[in-house]
Amino acid sequence: MLLLITLEGIDGSGKSTLHRALQESLADLDPVFTREPGATWIGESVRRAIAEQMDPITEAALFVADHAAHLEKIIRPALADNRLVISDRYSDSRYAYQSVTLEGVIPDPEGWLRAMHDAWTIRPDRTFLFVLPVEEALFRLKPQDEREHFEKREVLEKVQNNYLKFAREDASRFILVDAVKEKDEIALFVADAIRQILLLSQSRRRR
Repeated sequence: MLLLITLEGIDGSGKSTLHRALQESLADLDPVFTREPGATWIGESVRRAIAEQMDPITEAALFVADHAAHLEKIIRPALADNRLVISDRYSDSRYAYQSVTLEGVIPDPEGWLRAMHDAWTIRPDRTFLFVLPVEEALFRLKPQDEREHFEKREVLEKVQNNYLKFAREDASRFILVDAVKEKDEIALFVADAIRQILLLSQSRRRR
């Protein structure tokens, strides 16, 4: 049965708003809703590292630690109980964002990050990727002087390009979402898609 759904996209794409909307529209399925970072106490350390602008390697290592704790404390137990899990951000965020912040710091940042995860992470069954023009994302974010370093135009452009590359390379997993559309329309589309995916998975199990 397909159980792990992730929501990905650049800052300002609306995935966190959708995550909240799905908690109501999919309540009958009793999913486990979670997020990265922040689902465990390590997430608070990640937020502190971002606020204090720690060096990129320290920041990346904390993100990886948060992911490991997230898997151990929330994801794996939920999957063991045969629960549907919907996570606002997951490992793809690491590959998309930290490979940008680590540019020029280490060779092949994406390869390094994936190697750190490969032996123990869990691959999502489906990933909804929210795509919209970077200009629109910036318009939705806080004023420029209040933004995190991830929320700069040049970073978001590279991050979105990374996400789109991942989607091309793993087309069977990724579902692209036009994040320019109205939030209610997006919420309906994603909720219906998750129900259809679950029905198809259950049908295959019965064969």
